[in-house]
Amino acid sequence: MQQLSSQQGRKPTIRDYIKSMEGEIAKALPSVMTPERFTRIALSAVSATPKLAECTPGSFLGALMAAAQLGLEPNTPLGQAYLIPYKNKNVMQCQFQIGYKGLIDLAYRSGDVATVQAHAVYENDFFEYEFGLEPYIRHKPAAGERGKPVAYYGMFRLTNGGSSFKVMSKAEVIERARKYSRSYDKGPWTSEFDEMAKKTVLKAVLKYAPLKSDFAAAAAADGGTFTVDSETGEILSGAILADYEISEPEAAPSAAPSAAPDNAV
Repeated sequence: MQQLSSQQGRKPTIRDYIKSMEGEIAKALPSVMTPERFTRIALSAVSATPKLAECTPGSFLGALMAAAQLGLEPNTPLGQAYLIPYKNKNVMQCQFQIGYKGLIDLAYRSGDVATVQAHAVYENDFFEYEFGLEPYIRHKPAAGERGKPVAYYGMFRLTNGGSSFKVMSKAEVIERARKYSRSYDKGPWTSEFDEMAKKTVLKAVLKYAPLKSDFAAAAAADGGTFTVDSETGEILSGAILADYEISEPEAAPSAAPSAAPDNAV
């Protein structure tokens, strides 16, 4: 990343930093996305959310590079990922969050997943599930007024036939979000609650899928606040600034499980 210096006494802006990172962004992006498009997306994100410009350059660029490395478009209608400004000890920082659709995209990219879905359950829906030796889940949405959302579930089926599902009440989702997300009271948690709730249950159930380590690394980046190396533009490992846990390590099962236990997280 080229060194930035003040021009005519002007302090470099976030836009200047984005431009200076174009080379590193190009190296990080997958072939399906051009550096020019990603740069436009980043600049549009700053225009749409002015507080991003108040974030420390390191945390903003770290979140930007996290999105680039995963090949996810941040802050677009696709809902793949989000750059969220928040205050940490009176310092404005940028948090990276994977969206519901971004998590699904990453799961399919692993090549091990045949189907992955998440749904909201409403008051008037027919919904039942059971664990044990023959687990099952049945959900029939109400034909008329469905009422309010009361629960969420995520499920996957692997290419080898293994499957699993996870159910969480709305209260459990909110409790988890408050515990692990610094930006629970802003950003997509307020504007796209159902989408974020679906991501929460998907992220929980996919811990039980024997997916490649790349997916586990991507999931661990969710909710992180990072910084970048001023010379290489690489995300600094161990430079997570937020003082909260962003992942819960769990050993992958040797074979695909039939269902996650009810108290799984």
